[in-house]
Amino acid sequence: MENSIQFENIDVVRLEKTSAMLKAMAHPMRIAILKILETEKMKVTEIHQRLDLEQSTTSHHLGILKDKGILKSERKGKNTYYLLRNDSLKHIVDCLGNCGDCADEEEE
Repeated sequence: MENSIQFENIDVVRLEKTSAMLKAMAHPMRIAILKILETEKMKVTEIHQRLDLEQSTTSHHLGILKDKGILKSERKGKNTYYLLRNDSLKHIVDCLGNCGDCADEEEE
């Protein structure tokens, strides 16, 4: 008997998309961006000032998060605001923010 797990109705495309989203989130600055966008939408300048990052670096990270479907943008006049694409992503952002606590507990 093989030691393999059988799954029914696996949507491989969906799993690959989810994996790509998680890989995009797996960066300290991107987690920080997601944490501040968890509660409010913000402009690039507000985000880069809050995190003390270069604006070009902030834009780069925002582009990756938007490209992977994690963030969306809303244009209001001359300003573009970034926010989480879906409220359910807040749970993942909370989990990512707390992962450091889990690692600390394991070391004890």
